[in-house]
Amino acid sequence: MPLPAPLDHADAVVFDAYGTLLDVHSAVQRHAAAIGPDAARLSETWRQKQLEYSWVLSLCGHYAPFWTLTERALDHALARHPGVDPAIRPDLLDAYRSLDAYPEVPGTLDALRRAGLRTAILSNGDTAMLAAAVTAADLAERLDAVLSVDPAGTFKTAPRAYDLAPDRLGVPRERIVFLSSNRWDIAGAAAYGFAPVWVNRTDQPDEYPDLEPVRVIRSLDGLLA
Repeated sequence: MPLPAPLDHADAVVFDAYGTLLDVHSAVQRHAAAIGPDAARLSETWRQKQLEYSWVLSLCGHYAPFWTLTERALDHALARHPGVDPAIRPDLLDAYRSLDAYPEVPGTLDALRRAGLRTAILSNGDTAMLAAAVTAADLAERLDAVLSVDPAGTFKTAPRAYDLAPDRLGVPRERIVFLSSNRWDIAGAAAYGFAPVWVNRTDQPDEYPDLEPVRVIRSLDGLLA
């Protein structure tokens, strides 16, 4: 059976990890009862600051492991939401090391590999946190490579972070389909020359009209439809 576009012109499918394969809010959700009514706001603040720190460091020409930024962002989130007991901090960090994969992820990866496509992660996450997350989600055997931006010393959307995928996989960038739930990441992938597919799980409005995705899907299994 022919593959749907853009898979029909691809040799590899590369995924962002956090928010795309792994539910970044599942760490807080596991402890929502202990956190109380600020749980959702705490999770949003944590995620927003984590990403903000990565952008600011990249623009400044600095770098720190993503796990360090994750810890700093949680500290900021707890300070912003003083109604949350800060004693929950170690439990939340432990939960972040083993985030839940979205339910359709294993089946989608398996189907792509059966179709002869290589699969990989390209993530801002550092090597150690990605290894823990992929193992916890039982995804390791479904991926040909798990790539951290660590060797590039910068975060996406810097082009040299995206360079890691074609260099490691031995596939030209134009033969790589790249999926992310983050619209800014899709913009970076489009500028770089990947075929970007936006996983718009929560029906967010579009942005970056000059750097568009080639497809928009609601969940990963939509890629095969």
